[in-house]
Amino acid sequence: MQHRTLGTTGPQVSALGLGAMGMSALYGDADRAESIATIHAALDAGVTLIDTGDFYGMGHNELLINEALRTAPAGTRERALTSVKFGALRTVEGGFTGVDGRPDAVKNFAAYSLQRLGTDHIDVYRLARLDPNVPIEETVGAIAELVEAGHVRHIGLSEVNSETIRRAAAVAPISDLQIEYSLISRGIEDDILPTLRELGIGVTAYGVLSRGLISGHFTRDRQLAANDFRGMSPRFQGENLQHNLDLVDALRAVAEAKGATVAQTAIAWVLSRGEDIVPLVGARRRDRLTEALGALDVKLEAADLAAIERAVPAGAAAGDRYPTDQMAHLDSEK
Repeated sequence: MQHRTLGTTGPQVSALGLGAMGMSALYGDADRAESIATIHAALDAGVTLIDTGDFYGMGHNELLINEALRTAPAGTRERALTSVKFGALRTVEGGFTGVDGRPDAVKNFAAYSLQRLGTDHIDVYRLARLDPNVPIEETVGAIAELVEAGHVRHIGLSEVNSETIRRAAAVAPISDLQIEYSLISRGIEDDILPTLRELGIGVTAYGVLSRGLISGHFTRDRQLAANDFRGMSPRFQGENLQHNLDLVDALRAVAEAKGATVAQTAIAWVLSRGEDIVPLVGARRRDRLTEALGALDVKLEAADLAAIERAVPAGAAAGDRYPTDQMAHLDSEK
């Protein structure tokens, strides 16, 4: 397994991390046994970074990770690092009603996460979305107190813009920003990524396959389950979907010429953007995990990168990455 470091102050982690959200929520039903087997397979392969959120399945995901780590061989379990997002407010029915970044809430969320994960510390802790009613300095300051107390090791950020990043970094060391970054979501390249590099902050990139859209496995006639949030995602709607899958077909030609799959090529592209970027792959099954890990062996030369750029130019995707109401919660888009 290759390794990268999250910024200048963060931990060393595997070059690919495992995003566990889909094992509990938002992509339709998941197989618990297969999810745990997938986490075990990731650990066996040398993956050390496991990303979750306390609101994924209302705590289900953290409990799932707890079980997976408890039942993993000691050697791999001890190398595992947890990255946890907090702050999202949920309803009994599963809806989202806002974000809470108040200092007291930060410590409350952390206490519950530590209990569910069955650990005495969280390796990277971050607010999932900026709370517009609480200055980022107060939220980060509260996490810094958790660091001082030994409950958290590193402070991360999620989906915030350059101004917010600078304000947060003035309070305490920031290891990384978690943000969507893929061939069809390249907005961070204009301003956010240069700011991160100026400040020595790393990136954990989620959505590297755009929720399966550019995985090479999503078909034009696929019917999504009622509890799969992609059914409301603009990029998966009507003409947008057809346009975006045309891009995937163009990428497939590049991938085949390289002897790789579409997913491997898309992940390898994110890996190629810099040693300070760690892609998170959201595999829910061992076969998908195996395919994703194969991206580490795909070496993209200048000619390959140029061919990928021709196939999927920056800004080529149709549709926003979230529905309009959710886009409004993204400080990174302001």
